[in-house]
Amino acid sequence: MGFGSYDESEQKDQSVDEDDDSEAVNVHEEDHDGEVSFESEETTADLVGRLQEMKDDGDDDE
Repeated sequence: MGFGSYDESEQKDQSVDEDDDSEAVNVHEEDHDGEVSFESEETTADLVGRLQEMKDDGDDDE
């Protein structure tokens, strides 16, 4: 077999066993409405400066 070829027998009869008794996953079961807040003594400029320092520190790894 060459690159990219496949065995057609592997492609036939691909079925998924489904159990009717199994429970479906409810992705909205744990939804929460609310808000997050925090208080900080630092200004936005201070926080942006710290972020830039962290980014600059990450550049040293390269």
